[in-house]
Amino acid sequence: MNKFIYIIAFTYMFFISGCNLDTENKNEEHHEEENNVELTASQYKNAGIVFGKVEMKNISSTLPVNGLLDVPPQNLVTVAAMMGGFVKSTNLLQGMKVKKGEVLVTIQNPDFIQIQQDYLNNKSKLVFAEQEYKRQEELARDNVASQKTLQQVTAEYQSLKAMHEGLLEKLSILGINPSTVENGTIKSIVSIVSPISGYVTAVNINIGKYVNPQDLICEIVDTDHLHAELTVFEKDIFKVKEGQKIKFQLVNEEHKVRTATVYLINRKIGEDRTVRVHAHLDKEDRNLLPNTYLKAFIEITDNLTTALPDEAVISSGGKYFIFIKGDGHDKHEEIRQHKENDKAEEDKEKKGVSEEYSFKSVEVKKGVSQNGYTEVHLPEGFETGDTNVVIKGAYALLSILNNSEEEGHGH
Repeated sequence: MNKFIYIIAFTYMFFISGCNLDTENKNEEHHEEENNVELTASQYKNAGIVFGKVEMKNISSTLPVNGLLDVPPQNLVTVAAMMGGFVKSTNLLQGMKVKKGEVLVTIQNPDFIQIQQDYLNNKSKLVFAEQEYKRQEELARDNVASQKTLQQVTAEYQSLKAMHEGLLEKLSILGINPSTVENGTIKSIVSIVSPISGYVTAVNINIGKYVNPQDLICEIVDTDHLHAELTVFEKDIFKVKEGQKIKFQLVNEEHKVRTATVYLINRKIGEDRTVRVHAHLDKEDRNLLPNTYLKAFIEITDNLTTALPDEAVISSGGKYFIFIKGDGHDKHEEIRQHKENDKAEEDKEKKGVSEEYSFKSVEVKKGVSQNGYTEVHLPEGFETGDTNVVIKGAYALLSILNNSEEEGHGH
């Protein structure tokens, strides 16, 4: 009886193992079938298949960084009054375009009158002092006047002359022409003009407001020479060199790629362990705005690597694939399985399927894309020289493959 039970148990275990093995083989075959696409002659023609080979291309590796558009200090001006006063008139509005020398605001202050009066009084005294100085100098030369008198006259003349120069500078700061004052025109209102051409970005005044010398009247920016100010982490800064090319996108321009060139690299690491990199835009655009955020890629090295045209590399389910011809070779895995029997071959021929129209998807790792080519990391043993890769029509093959999988799952 024990012997009989043992035989039954052994037979059952052998049967279960055989079923499991058969299931694994079927799953493996099914998985293999899912990676293969077999087209009819009509499908092949409609797909527009074009073959090519894996190529070796110089593709730059890139360093992703963030940054913003900025202007040089000389292109951003804060306008203030040199002397305090009440705002008499202004037409300033944010966004307004102004030219260099254009009147921005007029301010009024009675002290301006006093400065002009002081200038006229000093001018008169200086003329007299200069004449007396020359007279005493001649008398001293002829030993008629004492040296002490000459020294006193000289000191008075030099003092008035220094005061005259100071008052001239005050008039220049206020924008008052000394010749106008000398002709008897004295005014209490002065104009403040724009030091550069650009756009008004801030206005901090209104009619009747008193402005002190330290107060901001307005801010003007010249956007003709915007640059990209990039933030590079300390661990990556050694990769960045002057002259490297940059591709960047503004946050408000998702589909437009602009280019720039690394111009300067700061020699100081900030408290946040980053380094500022200054880049010049290859093509300037006056419509761009300072402080706009951007995402950039610095091209740091040229790397000779395996690559295919962009259209050959397709994405599906978060992975990347290429399609190769059925008669291609791959040491890692045979592309085609031999037909199980003649009947299967006959069935395929009846459906219009041929080995010439047989393809297989191969998973790859995608790298950098540049100039129409994409870097691909191929599976081990992939023979780049012997394998025909689909470089056009890969998306059509993927569509057919996905449709065949859905039909299989429906069964």
